[in-house]
Amino acid sequence: MIAGDGRHVRIGLLGGSFNPAHAGHAHVARVALAALRLDQVWLMVSPGNPLKPARGMAPFAERLASARAVAAPPRILASDAEARLGTRLTWKTLKLLRRRYPRAEFVLIVGADNLTQLPRWNRWREIASGTRLAVLPRPGYTRAALHGRAASVLRRHRRAPGAMWAGRPAHKPWAFVPARLHAASATAIRSARWHSALVSGSNAAS
Repeated sequence: MIAGDGRHVRIGLLGGSFNPAHAGHAHVARVALAALRLDQVWLMVSPGNPLKPARGMAPFAERLASARAVAAPPRILASDAEARLGTRLTWKTLKLLRRRYPRAEFVLIVGADNLTQLPRWNRWREIASGTRLAVLPRPGYTRAALHGRAASVLRRHRRAPGAMWAGRPAHKPWAFVPARLHAASATAIRSARWHSALVSGSNAAS
């Protein structure tokens, strides 16, 4: 991980529960690296998403290990930064990261589902104003997200992915990054594991 050595770098932050991390996360990271001309993408494993129930959430160490398994150093890295910084709120994480890495330019990478949820985030307008935002498609969410409240409020700040770094706008831009949809789903993986465990338990009992 870049350790505040004074270099001017562009870093994409792909946050999430990673419950577990999977090939879809790696796909999104690779797309963002290329489309946004980033130096690195950090898979930011959340200690606990305030908008998600704790039930069914694997321990942090297990989720971090799964992110490390799909990472591809040195450009795609699993990060426990939020746990180390002691924050679960995106606006606070960004504030602390900028303080620690003053020469880094951060881009928040989110799926279309999170663009839909963005107005529920703490200080979401502050996040959108001060941080570049890259939105990638998600099955079943993209159309609604691009016509939703956040997209409407931020409409005049939308740019093409290649224009994200142009100039020094007072309000940071956001972009929709077209990409092939990836079928991997953490929910489906957890469901398959549950089913496998159920079958194994049933076989052992018979």
